[in-house]
Amino acid sequence: MNRTIHLTDNYSEGTPIPSECIPDILQIASIGCLQNAPELLVFPHSFNELKDGIGNLSILTLRDKQYKDGECVSVKACTGNLMGFVGINDTSVSIHSRFTHKKENGIVDETSQDYFLYYMLQKVFSINVFNLEHSSNREDKIMDFLLFLFPMMLKKAMAQGLYKEYKKNQYDDDRVKGTIDVNRFIRNDIPFRGKVSYTKSEYSYDNTITQLIRHTIEYIKHHPFGNSILNNDSETIEYVRQIKEATPSYSLRDRQRILNTNRLPKVHPYFTKYRELQQLCVHILRHESLKYGEEKDKVHGVLFNGAWLWEEYLNTILKEMDFTHAENKIKERGFRMFKDGNENEVVSRNNRKLYPDFYKDNFILDAKYKHLNSGVGREDLYQVVTYMYCSCAEHGGYLYPDEGNGINCNYQLAGYNGFIHLFPFKVPLNSVSHEEFVKQIKEEEKN
Repeated sequence: MNRTIHLTDNYSEGTPIPSECIPDILQIASIGCLQNAPELLVFPHSFNELKDGIGNLSILTLRDKQYKDGECVSVKACTGNLMGFVGINDTSVSIHSRFTHKKENGIVDETSQDYFLYYMLQKVFSINVFNLEHSSNREDKIMDFLLFLFPMMLKKAMAQGLYKEYKKNQYDDDRVKGTIDVNRFIRNDIPFRGKVSYTKSEYSYDNTITQLIRHTIEYIKHHPFGNSILNNDSETIEYVRQIKEATPSYSLRDRQRILNTNRLPKVHPYFTKYRELQQLCVHILRHESLKYGEEKDKVHGVLFNGAWLWEEYLNTILKEMDFTHAENKIKERGFRMFKDGNENEVVSRNNRKLYPDFYKDNFILDAKYKHLNSGVGREDLYQVVTYMYCSCAEHGGYLYPDEGNGINCNYQLAGYNGFIHLFPFKVPLNSVSHEEFVKQIKEEEKN
């Protein structure tokens, strides 16, 4: 019997776990490093080597454990920034954004729609899908999440060119270029009639990787909003066309064979982004076999880093206002702390580059997914003030999602003509449909 526990992110008080689920929850919480669960897809860490530490995040942390005869009989589960679905055996955990309708103790009403999480995914991955309410069970919702990722991962991979690799082709003619196949020559060309059987290694676009992508495309077509995913924009349409043209040998009957040849990740010195796409395609095509409970004690699911998702979502809004997204996790587009630097100086080595989340002209903005209504932490405050001082910015602020209780606040710094601002972003909580939620949150985006 499948059991689903519905939680919300960043709930530190702890949610009581039903006794029958405790053994499975203990195993999920004990993973520690997410990289130890190969069937658990975590975004963005699984797809690129961002040095943001997400691979070391815990899915759940446990508190208030009580034991009887050496067995844990009572425990509470706390959540952090990770959202999505994870399961083991007959137990699954659905971690929603904290902006869904809630019951007590951080437990989400099973009938509630997580409009905010879906909306951020749509904005970040540029997916124009509006009717998401058909997804009523956990497997459908996991597939929804996987499909959201496909167009972006396809674009990243295809931007490096259509994948090609050496493939051995067999020929039997008079233009010998390659290794003569003696067995085939004896079988086919004796008595000699001017032809020689040989094998030649050639670059081919019709290979196991492009075939895997083609099978994934054909699979997505049959999803309720699959066509919307594949026809989302002109770039996606063009790349799908190129994959189809490159795989003339495609056959539905070959799907399991293609999957088996792609169980191990491809390592190519140039087509690096295809490894990420390959991993996603395998998860999509193996979706039916990854349902919880099919393999004992094996963790499955798909998770998103809420802090990363919130920051990328804000970028879709702030870039229209000419803010630079410094992408501090991968050390790009920052600015110098020191005007002049010397490689041999301890203090100014490498010019001590700074990477605020967002900046422009006279403004520094820090994206915070965590609660800020109770105050800004000392380290967060010092960090923004440092960014302001080194860039001569008069204004610095924090943008965080809010349930409606926060208000805009301004604080003038002593000894420096600067201001710290708190900008709560009010997330709609009582929308009765996805369309209504979109309308309400677009008004907040304008504000």
